[in-house]
Amino acid sequence: RANVQVGDPFTEKLLIEATLEALATGGIVGIQDMGAAGLTCGTCEMAAKGNLGMEIDVQAVPRRESGMTAYETMLSESQERMLAVVEKGREAEVAAVFHKWGLNAAYIGFVTDTGRVVVKDSGEVKADIPAKSLADDCPTYFLDAAEPEYIARVQSADFTALPEPDDYNAVLLQLLASPSIASKRWVWEQYDTMVQTQTEVLPGRGDAAVLSLREANGARIAITTDCNPRFVYLDPFVGAQIAVAEAARNISCVGAIPKAVTDCLNFPSPEKPSGFWQFTQAVNGMAAACEAFGTPVVSGNVSFYNETPENAIYPTPTVGMVGVFAPGVTPCTMAFQNDGDLIYLLRPAGSGNITGIAGSEYLSLIHGQDTGKPTLDIAGEIAVQAVTREAIAANLLHSAHDCSDGGALVAIAESCLAGNRGAEVRVAIADFDDPGTGKDSQTGAVQPWSAILFGEATSRIIVSVTEGDRQNSLLDIAERHGIEALFIGQVKKTERFDVAGLVDVPLSALRDAYEGAIPRVMGER
Repeated sequence: RANVQVGDPFTEKLLIEATLEALATGGIVGIQDMGAAGLTCGTCEMAAKGNLGMEIDVQAVPRRESGMTAYETMLSESQERMLAVVEKGREAEVAAVFHKWGLNAAYIGFVTDTGRVVVKDSGEVKADIPAKSLADDCPTYFLDAAEPEYIARVQSADFTALPEPDDYNAVLLQLLASPSIASKRWVWEQYDTMVQTQTEVLPGRGDAAVLSLREANGARIAITTDCNPRFVYLDPFVGAQIAVAEAARNISCVGAIPKAVTDCLNFPSPEKPSGFWQFTQAVNGMAAACEAFGTPVVSGNVSFYNETPENAIYPTPTVGMVGVFAPGVTPCTMAFQNDGDLIYLLRPAGSGNITGIAGSEYLSLIHGQDTGKPTLDIAGEIAVQAVTREAIAANLLHSAHDCSDGGALVAIAESCLAGNRGAEVRVAIADFDDPGTGKDSQTGAVQPWSAILFGEATSRIIVSVTEGDRQNSLLDIAERHGIEALFIGQVKKTERFDVAGLVDVPLSALRDAYEGAIPRVMGER
C-alpha cells in the first residue's frame, strides 16, 4: 500500500501480552520487532548479532494483500509484528500462545551457520547476502556539512531597541492562545487516557504523565516528550541539549528520576550541507546532554527531507523521556493548591541577568523575530532538578512547573489554571540582574519587563510551598545545591492573576485564551 501504515494500539497490546507469555515459556531464543525495512531489518540484524545466518521463504509470510512480490514483502513495514527465533521442536508450543491471543504465528524459515541471509520465493532464491553487510558492516554515509549563513545573523541579534508592549495583559493572553502554548485538551480528549486505570496524573495536571504499573507492584513511571524547534534552529547543538534538559526537567517536576530517552529526529535534506550540519550538531548536542543526565538513548527514528522547494522545517529533534519514582515518593502536579502558599522561582545562582528572550515565543509572536542565541548551563540545570526532586521526595512542595514556552508568567498562569487559584506576583527588575543594579551584566542595558516576564531562560522551575518549616527546608535544600530560590509571590483564592501592577487579568479570561485556542482553530468555538 502506498500510504503510511497506521498503528493499531489494541492489536499492539495483544502482541505485547502474547510476546511476554511466549517468552515465559523459555522456548524463544531471540525476538525483535520489525520497524524500518521490515523483515529485511529483522532478519539481517538478528543474524548479524548472533554471528549466524538465516534462510526464509516469503511465501510463508502472512500478508494483507495478494500478489505481493518478494521485494515488497521484505520491505513492508506493516505494524504490530515481531520476528522470533524459537528453539527447534518447540515451534507449536510457542505458536499456540500467539494463537490464543488471536494472532498469526507463521513458521517462515530457519537459522543457519553460513552468516548469510537467504530469501526464497517458493524455493527460488531472490536474495543471498552476508547478514553483517546490512547490519554492522554497512557503509557509513558521510556528507558535506557547512554552517548556514543565517546562523551568524540570527545569533548576533540586538534586542535593546525592541519596544515594550503597551498592554502586558494583552501579551499574556496572546501567548496563552498561541498554538505552541495553548492547552492541548482538544487533542488528548480524543483518546482514552484511563485505559487500564493506571494513570495517576491526568493530562494537563503535571509536567509529565504518571503511571502506576500493576505489573511492577505499583511502581510509578513518568513520561514526557519535548522539543523547541526554534531553539534548535538558532543553535542546533545547544537547542538539542535544551530539548533533553527540558524533558528531564519535566520528569523532575513530578518527582521522578530521569532514566532513558527515545528520540524522533525530524530534519530537512541531509544532502544540503546546511541540513547535514544542523543534523550533526543536534545529534552531538543530544549525546552530550544525555551523557550529562545519565539517560541512554534506547530507541528512536530519523526523518529527513522535511521541506518544500521554498522552505524547510526547523530542525526538530523531539525527545521522549521516561523517569522512575523512588519508592514512597508521591507525584507532584503543576496545580496551585492552597491560599497563602508561597511561590518561589528556582534557578541557578548568578543567573538573574539571563532572562532568555532569545528564541522566545514572545519574540516570535509579538515582534516577528526568530533570533538570538539560546544558552544552557547543564550543571545548573542538573542542580535545579535535584533540588526539586529532593523537595518533592520530602513532601515539601504543593506544586512544581517548569518555565519554558512563554516564560515565567505563562508558567505561573498555567499553575493558576490547573489549580483554579489566583496568584499575586511581586517581582522587581533588580531581582533579575547580577549585581542588583537593574542592568544586564553583559550588555549594561536595563532589563525590560518583557524579558523578565516572558523570557525563556532555561533551568528554572516555579514551585509553591507552605510558609514556615516547609519553606525553610526548601531554602536549605536549595542553598546546599547552590541554587537560588527567589520568592516571587503568593497563591490566592481570588479569581485574578495580579503581577506587580503590570498584569491584572481574571482567571476566566486566562482560561478562555488557554483552553479555547485550539478548539477555535479547529472550528469548534
